[in-house]
Amino acid sequence: MEFPQKVRRRLGDIIFEHEKPPDKLFDIVILVLIVLSIVLVMLESVPWIRESYGGTLRVAEWVFTILFTLEYMLRIYTARKRLRYVTSFFGVVDLLAILPGYLSLFLFGSQYLIVVRSLRLLRIFRILKLARFLGEASVLRRALSASTPKITVFLGTVVTIVMIIGALMYVVEGAENGFTSIPKSIYWAIVTLTTVGYGDISPQTPLGQTLSAFVMIIGYGIIAVPTGIVTSELSRADRESETLICPECGHTKHDEDASHCKYCGTKLEEETVSA
Repeated sequence: MEFPQKVRRRLGDIIFEHEKPPDKLFDIVILVLIVLSIVLVMLESVPWIRESYGGTLRVAEWVFTILFTLEYMLRIYTARKRLRYVTSFFGVVDLLAILPGYLSLFLFGSQYLIVVRSLRLLRIFRILKLARFLGEASVLRRALSASTPKITVFLGTVVTIVMIIGALMYVVEGAENGFTSIPKSIYWAIVTLTTVGYGDISPQTPLGQTLSAFVMIIGYGIIAVPTGIVTSELSRADRESETLICPECGHTKHDEDASHCKYCGTKLEEETVSA
């Protein structure tokens, strides 16, 4: 029983740890395979490449899918806390990275969803110990979290505005000018308010054109609102950001004289000090 435990422990170190060269090599190889698999999926979406090399590309995709499936199973087998890994962000991403390949057996075209594997590339920040990036990501996360209530209220207001404008345009323009229903009029209001302006529907009456101009002017002001909210919170979060950043888990709430992370025990090195 001792030998299997040693093997499992050593495999766990290679798969989950990033300290020793063999551990980093394993992760780097996986990242390279992820990039290659994504490139193959993109190439398969090009008609002439699919017609000429479709069979070869499909075989290669299945090879990658099987390799990632084996890796996922090894991660579950070697994880110290299996349920915690399976339900973690990267655990879910690892599962989603292999599901499209198997779904393609029943649902044609689902193999293109393999591009979700690109989320696995986020591991590079932990693998290469890019602590500064982890710290900046933490600042961005706190800023977005603090902005959520304000942006929610803002979006609720915008939804109300486009519903009212859509209903008005439906009454003013009518079906003869392309506004055949309130939902379609709301679609026009959203497109106009966001200054996209596809042009597939446009008002023809003077009153409708006046209302349209009013909506476009409002659109420029509305676009600036969420930007200002997030920018303000980013500035505040940056000022309040902690000094020490763990290079392993990215947590920042450490005492000023701490030498090790209180969440995962990793040594807090000098280069992890935030600017």
